Amino acid sequence: MKFVSYVRHDQESFGAVVDEQIVDLREVTGVETLTEFIASESYAKREALVTGQPRFPVAEVRLLPPIPRPEKIVCAVRNYMDHHQEVLDAGMQRELSDFPPIFLRVWRSQTAHGGPIIRPNASESLDWEGELAVIIGKEGRNIPEDEAWDHVAGYSCYNDASVREWQFHAKQIAAGKNFENTGGFGPWMVSADEIAPGQQLNIITRLNDEVVQSGHTGNLIFSIPQLINYASTIFTLVPGDVIVTGTPAGVGWSRKPQRFMKPGDTVEVEIEAIGTLVNPVMAQV
Repeated sequence: MKFVSYVRHDQESFGAVVDEQIVDLREVTGVETLTEFIASESYAKREALVTGQPRFPVAEVRLLPPIPRPEKIVCAVRNYMDHHQEVLDAGMQRELSDFPPIFLRVWRSQTAHGGPIIRPNASESLDWEGELAVIIGKEGRNIPEDEAWDHVAGYSCYNDASVREWQFHAKQIAAGKNFENTGGFGPWMVSADEIAPGQQLNIITRLNDEVVQSGHTGNLIFSIPQLINYASTIFTLVPGDVIVTGTPAGVGWSRKPQRFMKPGDTVEVEIEAIGTLVNPVMAQV
């Protein structure tokens, strides 16, 4: 089942998407947010909750990121073997790590499906990174890898867009990853029961309809259970936390000549069994 967060009639809410229409689950359940819903016992009854309820067209809402204000957005760095190789080929000496390299995004850095990715005035090197996002549904600390799938509520598309030269201001890359409205997230969360644990998913990123990335999650260096285990060793993972799993080869920074997103462009991230995240690119005003 697909779940969205949105604004309708100036009211923030969330719901289930059924045949291009939305069932308002805030109204049905009395729960305020999708984060609270996936943490509640009601989430297991989602099919019954949706049945027979009033619906309205998706076109009537302004979508928000599926989880608008996650406590943590944990992002994996160089987590595809082909991307690691293109980084090496571009002259950046980066050894494979024994542990998952991660950094944190803040929620204000996100933008929804259909919303603009903003190129900041500080840079022209705004790069695309199509990625699979994992949404946590069950709290846990020190989660064993063999229990990790039990903590997943669902999946979404993510564009972990990077302001490249800011990323390299220091050894920690977070500066280039947290400009406001650069992280595309959506269009919805697909519940975990729709995708088998470990299922290989194709990922395609398009810039102005041109395919610039084409890969699949079979090339992950650190698996989703490994990422969950590692992150939960550092901090308690809670419902609504987002784990962004890394990008395949094809980023603009590694191209010769380099290529970046610019105002007027449209960027899409399509992931098998999930959907397509679409964002226009705009200049900061």
